[in-house]
Amino acid sequence: MNLRQLLLRLPRYLGVWGPLPRRRWSPSLDTISSVCSWRGQSSRSPVHWNQVLSEAEKIVGYPTSFMSLRCLLSDELSNIAMHVRKLVGTRHPLLTTAREFVHDNRHNLQLRGLVVLLISKAAGPSSVNASCQNYDMVSGIYSCQRSLAEITELIHTALLVHRGIVNLNELQSSDGPLKDMQFGNKIAILSGDFLLANACNGLALLQNTKVVELLASALMDLVQGVYRENSTSAKENYITDDIGISTWKEQIFLSHGALLAKSCQAAMELAKHDAEVQDVAFQYGKHMAMSHKINSDLQPFIKEKTSDSMTFNLNSAPVVLHQEFLGRDLWIKQIREAQEKGILDYAKLRETIKAGKGVTSAIDLCRYHGNKALEALESFPPSEARSALENIVFAVTRFS
Repeated sequence: MNLRQLLLRLPRYLGVWGPLPRRRWSPSLDTISSVCSWRGQSSRSPVHWNQVLSEAEKIVGYPTSFMSLRCLLSDELSNIAMHVRKLVGTRHPLLTTAREFVHDNRHNLQLRGLVVLLISKAAGPSSVNASCQNYDMVSGIYSCQRSLAEITELIHTALLVHRGIVNLNELQSSDGPLKDMQFGNKIAILSGDFLLANACNGLALLQNTKVVELLASALMDLVQGVYRENSTSAKENYITDDIGISTWKEQIFLSHGALLAKSCQAAMELAKHDAEVQDVAFQYGKHMAMSHKINSDLQPFIKEKTSDSMTFNLNSAPVVLHQEFLGRDLWIKQIREAQEKGILDYAKLRETIKAGKGVTSAIDLCRYHGNKALEALESFPPSEARSALENIVFAVTRFS
């Protein structure tokens, strides 16, 4: 039984199963509204996201998962799963997170580890440093690089679990009993800390101080990025951030891009590649993560079938760009016009944003970062792994 099959059995235990050449340009405000030229898709590149990920998994040897098998079967996690089951019937967001772990149609949870494995195989062993030739290698990937991929997924998963902690001071009667939220918070803290502890233990076993430093700094970036988000949203009379796209990109790199970028760089360090190759891997991870985040932000605005009640983040890329083009005062006015008795009408506001330049500019920005990721890959020799990395970019930046 592979990890994917095992993960699909976990819900029954938890009880949470639910129903051309390109033009290089700088994305300034003056240029981001223009349509950038985009490298055309290869006729061989698959379009469907699941197909892209499935084909990539075959290249790295076996399906990736959000945590290792030994971690999944540990007694500690079994105890946590028993407690999570007690949350069934409540409205605690930890349940939603648990469902997504085992039933994620877009396989986003395993993306980071998969990218680390693919870029490890695309780069191959170092041609100038033969000190790691005695390491175990399977399907062109060192065992320590596979461990790093698992660690990356553990850190990302721990962050998702911790972000599910509910602010008890903002509870409403519709959220359910206070004791359920308190218990859910305790389990979220416990399970997130458990995953982080396993990640730290795995890092120590790699016995590479630079890799430990890279991943520790990535974790620091994650915490800093989330803190910035929460500190802003906690402000009195908070509606939306008064930030430009440059500030938004800095913040999103901390909370969404740093982990993948530094994990890709760490994978090159484990294979004893020089600083130049490490920087290439870092750039791919950074721009791939940024492109993926912008794609996610765009979904409520580009889906053909969108529920009128579907909400979206007022600090997402299309909204920030819309505000930057429009001006802060007019943007606040549009928000107030979309409010009825203090309740925001997201359907009305969505149509207002779609009528502006924010959505098309966000698509251009997504493709810009996709182009930068593809540029980084040009340093690697042609291979199946490099093609898979390119296909992931193509899938993320496809909007037609």
